[in-house]
Amino acid sequence: MASLITGMNPAAPLRTEAEAEAASKASAISIFIGVLVGAVTVAWSLANPGQMQEAVASAAGGDANTEAAAAMGAQFAIYLKGGLAVLQLILGIVQWRNPGKFIAILFMVLIAYGILSTAATPLLASSMPGMPVIPMWQIALSVAIMVVQMILHIAGLRGINKLDKLQMEAAR
Repeated sequence: MASLITGMNPAAPLRTEAEAEAASKASAISIFIGVLVGAVTVAWSLANPGQMQEAVASAAGGDANTEAAAAMGAQFAIYLKGGLAVLQLILGIVQWRNPGKFIAILFMVLIAYGILSTAATPLLASSMPGMPVIPMWQIALSVAIMVVQMILHIAGLRGINKLDKLQMEAAR
C-alpha cells in the first residue's frame, strides 16, 4: 500500500519494478475517480428530477416545444453520462490489470479538454441569456478534481514508461 501511495507522487523517484508498477496504477485510480464522479452525477440527477425540470424550464424560456426538446436532451445526457461511466469503469479495470500508454494519454487529453471547457463555462453562460448559472463552487470543485486526475495520469504514465524501460533492460 505504501508503494502505491508513493507511486502516485509524480515527483517520487522510481527505482524498482515494484515502484514503477505501483506508479503505473495511478492512471487507473484516476479513471476510477472519474467513474465515481460520473456515478454521483447520475445519481444526483435521478434523485432530484425537480431541479432538473426547473433548469430545463429556465433554459427553454417558456416555449413548450423548446422545453420538451430540452427535457429530452437532458434525459439523454443522463443516460449518456451513465453509459460513459460504465465505459470508464471497463477502461479503468483494463488499465489496472495491464497499464498502457494509450489509455493514459487518451484520458489526459480528455481531462485537459474538460478543464478548459469547465473553466470556460461562466464565460459561455454569461453570453447566453436564460442559461442556468452553475455555482462557482461547483466549477472550482470540478476543475480541482480534474487537476488531481491529471496529476495521477502523469504519475501513471511515468510509471508505465519506467516499467517498460526496466522490462526491456531485463530482457537484454
